[in-house]
Amino acid sequence: MTDPRIPTPDPADESSLTDLPKTQEPRLWRGDGWTAKVIKNEDDDGWAVAMIKDGEPEPALVGPWTMGRDKKNPKPLDVNAFNTLVKTASEFVRRHEQQLHATLHQRITVTANAARVTVSLDIVPDEEHPHALLSAHDETGELLAEVKAAPSFKLNRASAVAWAENGFGKPAER
Repeated sequence: MTDPRIPTPDPADESSLTDLPKTQEPRLWRGDGWTAKVIKNEDDDGWAVAMIKDGEPEPALVGPWTMGRDKKNPKPLDVNAFNTLVKTASEFVRRHEQQLHATLHQRITVTANAARVTVSLDIVPDEEHPHALLSAHDETGELLAEVKAAPSFKLNRASAVAWAENGFGKPAER
């Protein structure tokens, strides 16, 4: 559900993201790269607030919103509430990005063939040809090997040691 009052910027045009006008209405605030929109909660009689990062098509965070004194309409947004919502939504996005990075880029150091080896797995989540790059570096950081692997390859201590002790060949598909 899009609100015609909220212009949809072109994500490819970064200048359009900074050109959005600052808005401070009771149910719609925009500033600091974010839009807070108070919406009717479809599941019950209450209200929710959606936090949308400029240039993104979907809300980054949707949460409950407080009822006003009349117990029918939502409490209006204000500067303190908006700042708190921006901080919360920004932290949520940051944690999500960190989790995604940790999932796509793994690293483990093992001892194999009497040497310390750091094995890295970097998943490339391409829609048409997803794959992973499995690489090994010695203690000085010199590249020992790099091979393409299935994106489903599980990097753990045992798989890293086995790969190194077997001469860094292409790991078997599972």
